[in-house]
Amino acid sequence: MSKIGVMICGHGSRSQAAVDQFSVLAEKLPAYLPPDWAVEYGYLEFANPVIRDGLDRLRAQGCDKILAVPGMLFAAMHSKNDIPTVLNTYAAKHGIDVSYGRELGVDPKMIAAAGGRVQEAIAAANAAHGEVAMHETCLVVIGRGASDPDANGNVAKIARMLHEGLGFGWCEVGYSGVTFPLVEPCLQHASKLGYKRIVVFPYFLFSGILIDRIYGFTDQVAAENTDIQFVKAGYLNDHEQVLATFAERVTEQVGEIPPPNCAMCKYRTQVLGFEAEVGAVQESHHHHVEGQGASAPGSNVEDCTLCDSFCTGLCRLEKQALEQGHHDHSHDHDHDHHHHHHHHHGHDHGHGHTHSHEHVHAQYPHADHPHGPESARKLPKT
Repeated sequence: MSKIGVMICGHGSRSQAAVDQFSVLAEKLPAYLPPDWAVEYGYLEFANPVIRDGLDRLRAQGCDKILAVPGMLFAAMHSKNDIPTVLNTYAAKHGIDVSYGRELGVDPKMIAAAGGRVQEAIAAANAAHGEVAMHETCLVVIGRGASDPDANGNVAKIARMLHEGLGFGWCEVGYSGVTFPLVEPCLQHASKLGYKRIVVFPYFLFSGILIDRIYGFTDQVAAENTDIQFVKAGYLNDHEQVLATFAERVTEQVGEIPPPNCAMCKYRTQVLGFEAEVGAVQESHHHHVEGQGASAPGSNVEDCTLCDSFCTGLCRLEKQALEQGHHDHSHDHDHDHHHHHHHHHGHDHGHGHTHSHEHVHAQYPHADHPHGPESARKLPKT
């Protein structure tokens, strides 16, 4: 009989707080799973342990069947490309059965967790400043932002479910990087809509530089609009409904018909504006930053000459301007990747891989959108 191990595959961060919070979540997950299942975790980049270290620990415990899940909200490049490549390479090398589950995705439990964080923030604001009617309140949901429209669209769906479910007067959606609108132009737009209160909710799992950016821009726009009450809601973290969703993504892999982990995938089907990316080769682009740790150069704002209190993303634009025509394998603390992949994307992610060190990353088609990353250029030093 197989001994089952569970592998939680995190993105990794240069923020020690984010790494610590992820490890706490991973340590709480076994309570939601069968007691004889071993659970380990690892990171794709920057932080330790890396994914293969976690897999090594599961093998050392005698596990011969591993149920892996991406520790990510939505399916984009990392969960579709990078993590499957690491898992498939490891499985082939060691002759071990590794299956790969779905991302957390748009799920009633995740919406409940998000609603809980938003309601906590509203209750605190009401207690501190007096109640404001929901119809006089605008919700702003900020997602991570990706070069994958499917993932970006899922942020908008979460926002709509919160908007309609809680009865906000209005809702806007922004992103912390890559796509548009970014945080600052999104908040500037929301501030012109005439609402008494704006609740800013980062739809993120953990803390980190991007959370600092979201809250930093919130403070900046609030200072420019003193007649509006800005409320900063907390991110998801280890909410019990998040843990329950993680557990479901693990256990559903041993069901009679495991659900597919691909839906509106730009690598499988033609998605408007991304038609050229169908059938690209699946490969990881993060081997060069595995395990660098939270103290790596560029990991904090103090190392940046362009930002003071939080990372605005200007550093990446400046770097791109200096390196036109060259692929950049160094990473600043913003870490908004614009990666592109040649990708044969099966539901089980179990396909062959050819790995070249000459990675080609296509430009995100809207990289020059005035409300996207380029919006950082007009910002004063913060």
